[in-house]
Amino acid sequence: MVKSIGIVILAAGKGTRMKTDVPKALSLCAGKPLLDFVVEAALSFARESSLKAEVGVVIGHRKELLENWWQNHSQKVNMKLAWQREQKGTADALKACFEDLPHFWNYDYTLVACADTPLITSQEFNQLFDILKSDNELLGVAASFETAQPKGYGRIVHGKSGFNIVEEKDATESERLIREVNSGFYILKTSHVKNLLNQIDNKNKSGEFYLTDLFKQNFNVRAVKFESELPFLGVNTLEQLAKVDKVIRSKKITNLMIEGVRFLDPDQCYIDFDVQIGAGTIIYPGCTLLGKTTIEQNVLIESNTFIKNSIVKSGAEILASSYLEDAIVHDEATIGPMARLRPGADIGPDAKVGNFVEVKKSKLSRGVKVSHLSYIGDAEIGENSNIGCGFITCNYDGANKHKTKIGSNTFIGSDCQAVAPIEIGNDAFVAAGSTITKNIPDGGFGIARSQQTTKEGSAKRFLKSKKG
Repeated sequence: MVKSIGIVILAAGKGTRMKTDVPKALSLCAGKPLLDFVVEAALSFARESSLKAEVGVVIGHRKELLENWWQNHSQKVNMKLAWQREQKGTADALKACFEDLPHFWNYDYTLVACADTPLITSQEFNQLFDILKSDNELLGVAASFETAQPKGYGRIVHGKSGFNIVEEKDATESERLIREVNSGFYILKTSHVKNLLNQIDNKNKSGEFYLTDLFKQNFNVRAVKFESELPFLGVNTLEQLAKVDKVIRSKKITNLMIEGVRFLDPDQCYIDFDVQIGAGTIIYPGCTLLGKTTIEQNVLIESNTFIKNSIVKSGAEILASSYLEDAIVHDEATIGPMARLRPGADIGPDAKVGNFVEVKKSKLSRGVKVSHLSYIGDAEIGENSNIGCGFITCNYDGANKHKTKIGSNTFIGSDCQAVAPIEIGNDAFVAAGSTITKNIPDGGFGIARSQQTTKEGSAKRFLKSKKG
């Protein structure tokens, strides 16, 4: 028979020391909310342990923001929310979960995790659960670790028949010297929680209801001491956020190098957790890759490039100091140096977008060349067309955007403007310096500029001589 587990993640805290009005659980770390890491680790553990699982996230401070977060996740994950009306302690938070989600009482086990610990993995949960399963009489297990800086943690106080968890405010001077501390991660038999949760009182110096009261010497529970404190590091300050962020990004880059991605200087690259990069890709120092970016195989990304939520396909080159956001670059295309692809830019195979070119919401087909100093907005350009220096699609009339369509094998001379809406056909030619306001058919030649007038000997009227 398949066993089941209710995963309760405590995410109601204000995070006062973070100095932000955003709930601490939604603080971004390596491009993702802290809460995402804990949810994913707990669900991975449940899959690996063949447990039927559901996630209950206990929310409180700025709950509307966490509700928005949940809306974006609930379709992919079996997860519900519970509301802790007042932050009166961890036992009160767990009680809020069972009150709002009473079906959680039906799960065989209850896992309790903190939302602000992004370094936790399924491995720690599995180790806890293996201990709990090893003794059928055990009612619960708590993860602990030793630290040289125990201040702020509850202490693990061992006795003859078990252990207690004593919060720092309630600890004696001798107990505060103990270096084995409580991580805040527990797996319990739900029956044990049901028997005792409503009996927990707040007769302590904090006046809070402590979940640690489920772990007493007279209960058959166990503290499982882990060798490293790293997985349990919580985020309470921006300094701690920066620390765990660096750990996650370093691990990410290490794993990518193992998979065949070459970083010329790993310490000078900033890679979000969800970024995917294929083998054979070379990344120069100073690059930033964020969000849902996917870089395929054998891509070259030169220094100081910024790529966010974009796709770069195999063999493409992103040259130095280019900026890509919500863009697609197809196979063997070249971008930059110093090019900008704005949202909706779709650059076809073997195409070239050169220095000081900006592309927005436009599709460039195979082999298109826009080599320098141009703006392409709300446009479609056919295969193998060549766009000269200084070309502008005049797509905005002050109120609305309009589209420019340019066919295949067309040549646009330097310093031209196309006033949209407009269509220029296949195999067409637009002479340099033209402002095109009328459609040009296939094979057509367009020129729109004033006739040159030369007046011999008149230059001296316009030249200014230097004074001695």
